[in-house]
Amino acid sequence: LSPACKDLAAATRDRKLNTFIQVSVVHPAEHILTRYSSTEIVEGTRDPLFLTGVTFPPEYPIYEETKIKLTVYDVKDKSQDTVRTSVLPDHKEPRADVGRSFLGCTTFRVGDLVKSKEQQLTLTLRTSDGGRTVGTIEVNLVKMGELEDGETDHITTDAQDQKCALVRECTATEGISGKDNLPSLNAVLKNPICKLYRFPTSDNKWMRIREQMAETTLSFHVPKELINLHIKEDMRRNQELKDLGELAPHWDNMRKSVIAHCDQMLSMYQDTLAELGKHAGSSFKSSCSKGEKTLEFIPINLHLQRMHVHSPRLKDALYDVITVGAPAAHFQGFKNGGLRKLLSKFEAERRNTGYQCIYYSPENTAKAKEVLSNINHLQPLISSHADLLLNSASQHSPDSLKNSLKMLSEKTELFVHAFKDQLVRSALLALYTARPGCVLKQPAVPRNSAEEGGDLQHQDHPSQIKRQDSIPHHSEYDEEEWDRVWANVGKSLNCVIAMVDRLLEKDNISNIKEGENDPSAADCKVLHTGGDWYEQLYPLVITLKDCMGEVVTRAKQSMAFVLLQELACGLPQCLMLTLRRDIVFSQALAGLVCGFIIKLHTGLHDQGFLQQLHTVGLLVQYEGLLSTYSEEAGMLEDMAVGISDLQKVMFKVIEAKSEDFLPVITGRREHYVIEVQLPAKMFELLPQEIKQGKLLRMYPVLFNVGINEQQTLAERFGDTTLQENINQENLELLKEYYKLFTEKMPPDCLPHFQEQNDLKGLLENLHQNIQAKKRKNVEIVWLAAMICRKLNGVRFTCCKSAKDRTSMSVTLEQCSILRDEHQLHKDFFIRALDCMRREGCRIENVLKNVKCRKYAFNMIQLMAFPKYYRPPEGTYGKADT
Repeated sequence: LSPACKDLAAATRDRKLNTFIQVSVVHPAEHILTRYSSTEIVEGTRDPLFLTGVTFPPEYPIYEETKIKLTVYDVKDKSQDTVRTSVLPDHKEPRADVGRSFLGCTTFRVGDLVKSKEQQLTLTLRTSDGGRTVGTIEVNLVKMGELEDGETDHITTDAQDQKCALVRECTATEGISGKDNLPSLNAVLKNPICKLYRFPTSDNKWMRIREQMAETTLSFHVPKELINLHIKEDMRRNQELKDLGELAPHWDNMRKSVIAHCDQMLSMYQDTLAELGKHAGSSFKSSCSKGEKTLEFIPINLHLQRMHVHSPRLKDALYDVITVGAPAAHFQGFKNGGLRKLLSKFEAERRNTGYQCIYYSPENTAKAKEVLSNINHLQPLISSHADLLLNSASQHSPDSLKNSLKMLSEKTELFVHAFKDQLVRSALLALYTARPGCVLKQPAVPRNSAEEGGDLQHQDHPSQIKRQDSIPHHSEYDEEEWDRVWANVGKSLNCVIAMVDRLLEKDNISNIKEGENDPSAADCKVLHTGGDWYEQLYPLVITLKDCMGEVVTRAKQSMAFVLLQELACGLPQCLMLTLRRDIVFSQALAGLVCGFIIKLHTGLHDQGFLQQLHTVGLLVQYEGLLSTYSEEAGMLEDMAVGISDLQKVMFKVIEAKSEDFLPVITGRREHYVIEVQLPAKMFELLPQEIKQGKLLRMYPVLFNVGINEQQTLAERFGDTTLQENINQENLELLKEYYKLFTEKMPPDCLPHFQEQNDLKGLLENLHQNIQAKKRKNVEIVWLAAMICRKLNGVRFTCCKSAKDRTSMSVTLEQCSILRDEHQLHKDFFIRALDCMRREGCRIENVLKNVKCRKYAFNMIQLMAFPKYYRPPEGTYGKADT
């Protein structure tokens, strides 16, 4: 329904009316009046042109007998008129003391409107007693058609004479995507809210805008998957520490202490997972719950915010932004800062604990985890391929034997390559010295090797512990023994290869004597005089497995010893920092997975984007609105690390084998692969490279500009270097992505990239704005967002709760896009902005979070805000956040 009023009567002749229409429904069976929705306030006219209207979704119980009541109010004090529609049915008219006065009302049957010739009714507005006429109201029926091919939104009636926009509130995912996308998107998007508007263009046409907001089941699904992986990883690590074998008393006590702390932390993860299991079907964590311990892994207020624009002369366009509270450990608190500061401080302190344990750099501990991961992944694969080889031999199948040998060779070569690292050798020596009864016949660190770094003795100078090839030397330790054990795997594989070659050759040329043309097989010391293939291969395969088992045992123990040092040097801070990092990463990853899935669905028919996705990777741009003062500085530090950690995440698209389309997460800390499932029809649209399982890289960047009153304090009395450093670092990452794109992609690949010079200019402009160090320079985030859209990236907007400042930002971004890309009439920019903030999806977001339609600002705070980030009067006030 799109209403418009004419010739409204004011109480006094010189009174300028500020009016809105409230829509109520009278259901035929119940005869109860229920408030449903309302328009925006139009100021200073007796013939108000409303930019918003009301639409009933298909599921709403509305019939020809249903009556609609339209009530017109004159708002005298907008600051008192923040709540015009109630969430629950309300049978009473609003009180007159809330800053408004009743002008008139009218009622009509839905059947009368539907059956009218023009699908239009002109009704008389009368006072409550039905006496005096106070004007007329025109009601038009506009039927919204379904999306065609997921692109165009059709209106089935002639829309030229309509004088308003539509606001729609719906409960289905219609409009989020085309019909083909629904099954897979229904798995991740829930409880959408849709609003529709109509705004005038600069050439006096009308554009239609559908604004949508949906929460996602990934808010809980991704954290639960992650915690499950953390539990498995930590249980595996604890077992590896127990399997280290007998250690000297000092090291054994250290191990017991570490395992005790790790078990305690493991128990906490298990309890958290059990608590989250109680939230079956949940898809939303409100801003009020951000400090709850049981929900600390869950992202705050995560939503997809979408704007679908249909312009008269321009191609339809979609603009998506993921809105989420800044990934941060709220329950842990920010008394000592956030992750960026805490990690730096911890690493500095850990370097000075060499007298207790051996110092390994973060790079080496990461390498140790990688080696252990490779062992756990490759050993069962090699064993499986070896069994397949024997199975092929028993079946006397040459082709199968060749294929099995090829797979076995490839995996074994990867296995051998995993141990080509000095770290394994040095860690083995360190472990040897930690065994009971080990007596060093010479000093642990001879004078000529003191510069090599950390050992069991206390180091006075940091320079002495910088390098890790610094393990104590022992005269009785045979350093070549590891080389021999490691090389035996390769020799055993060569024997298997030689035997298979010989068997296949004998199979082809039966008249050639055994061994005549293959002298290399003689090294295997096996007599080949006929017999079964299986019998001849079996002992060689067993030898290969035994050699591999010896390598695995030693390598696992040595790498577990490295991890023991990492944990022992920093108990309990090390585990607490790991927990904090896991919490922040979990929140960040849930948003990223949501953003990737939405972007993939919208770009399925865009071959340029798909080529960019597998050739270059996906740009993920975060807009932060946090201040650098007090607790928010700690949140920003957490957020910066969490977003940076997303660089280690890879995506893989697979074909769904069932109706469960939720993504699957595999891997370990610092190396996760997200498998996104698509239905067969959609999977077929992908390029061959993606269909074959190519891993897709992410390039996350963060640009932050504080805009509230706390940022004013930081700029005048505090420190803004954190924000400056983050912006500068991420500018370099953005430039790196742009360089990568220009090197790998053809210039005319995507429509946006025909504007190469524009992109260069935007990057230079962004660089200059970051260097300028201007106060509250919101142009930084505007430029970063524009560059992201032109580079086909995923947009995120974050503040503390993704509720108030985020709402100001996304509505400003939407209206700026309408003005710059879709010719929104310049005189309607502010009005459209106020309309979206007062009646759009974001005020519904506020309601979801705090049960009140008020942005949590006060007048004093807003004086510190940049001009375009201030909400319209009457939409803000005291509210819990």
